Amino acid sequence: MHETPSIKRRLITMVYETFLLLAVEMLAVALFLVVTRNNHAPVFQYAMKVWLFVVTGTYFVWGWTNSGHTLAMKTWRMQVVTNGGARLPLRQAIARYLLAWGWFLPALLACTALGLKDKAQIGAAVAVGVLAWGLTALFDRDRQFLHDRLAGTRLVLLPKRTKANAPVTPAEAS
Repeated sequence: MHETPSIKRRLITMVYETFLLLAVEMLAVALFLVVTRNNHAPVFQYAMKVWLFVVTGTYFVWGWTNSGHTLAMKTWRMQVVTNGGARLPLRQAIARYLLAWGWFLPALLACTALGLKDKAQIGAAVAVGVLAWGLTALFDRDRQFLHDRLAGTRLVLLPKRTKANAPVTPAEAS
């Protein structure tokens, strides 16, 4: 079995992923605004949130089910696989995406429940939520985050590829 990437490496990958995802979502918003003719009615505001949730999910699920990684994960030599080391099936990738919202959703729900509107307060709440979720890896025997444990998935560190000896990734081997 391949080794688990360090928590630091996974967090750096998440920051890089945020920048890549920002570009994807900017295109998605532009498309949404063109299709809806920039309508600001409340129903369109909710529809945009749903659209972005679906676009984000499609980005991650497609990467995880096809190659086992997103561009950021590939750059940092990580792959998500089943606990058995196989490529993720669609259902498991969707479950992982939904469970990964644990990084943010509890804090956002708390902000809504408490009526927080100030960006600094919301940012602090999200930071606390992200920190709490990130700490779950410290209590896991394999150092996996909680959403991976619950989804039956794991992140593995891929070896460096060399031109003479390109190793096979866990998902390619299955």
